[in-house]
Amino acid sequence: MNTGLISPAGDYKRLLSYQKTNVVFLITCYFCEKFLRRGDRTIDQMVQAARSGKQNIIEGCAACPTSIKTGIKLLNVAKASLKELVEDYEDFLKVHCNRQWEKGSTEFETMRNLGATHNDYEFFRPIVESRPPETVANMAIILINQADYLLFKQIGRLEEKFLAEGGFSEKMTAMRKKQRGY
Repeated sequence: MNTGLISPAGDYKRLLSYQKTNVVFLITCYFCEKFLRRGDRTIDQMVQAARSGKQNIIEGCAACPTSIKTGIKLLNVAKASLKELVEDYEDFLKVHCNRQWEKGSTEFETMRNLGATHNDYEFFRPIVESRPPETVANMAIILINQADYLLFKQIGRLEEKFLAEGGFSEKMTAMRKKQRGY
């Protein structure tokens, strides 16, 4: 338990959720540039959803030392942005009459294992750059779902921390009472 008023902010770059969303962002930028037509409004929406997923993790981590509530809200915004992005990728597959990989299929399980063991874009870059759009879309969907799960767990840990340590106002009150000898 932190005894100071403001706990130190964690290094968001070490979070698996951030690393995974960074990979998703870079894959999405590549996907949109390579496989969507210039001027398509979907490009901006997909890139912004991917960016929002990543950036809200940063903002949530920065907010947590003074407001776990705000941190949880921002991590949930990241989750919501990623859900929007999954839908965009699924729409791409549907519109182009491509199959979305089913859980249990060889492709799905292979990608799920790769995503579980790698969180750096440099690993995925040669794969992404050598595959057709339907493969890249399916890869992105799996990575996004993994990021979503990591965010779910991260939010759960913040809830536990809040229950154990309380919020910023509670800490301020307790410290003030202790200072006054109450």
